[in-house]
Amino acid sequence: MIKIHVDMDKCQHYGQCVFEAPTVFALNEDDKLEYHATADDSELENVERAIDVCPMQAIAFAK
Repeated sequence: MIKIHVDMDKCQHYGQCVFEAPTVFALNEDDKLEYHATADDSELENVERAIDVCPMQAIAFAK
């Protein structure tokens, strides 16, 4: 299991992460980011890509 953290103070809800890891990240009806704080190990590469494409660098692996 991987743990994910999004700094919501940095996040500007661009949604680039949604394209890379749609089972982990989503934009709600108000276009605000929602995410699962944990994901299966099979999502590791998708989450890594989401981290890389985030323009605000708001996504990280949680410890």
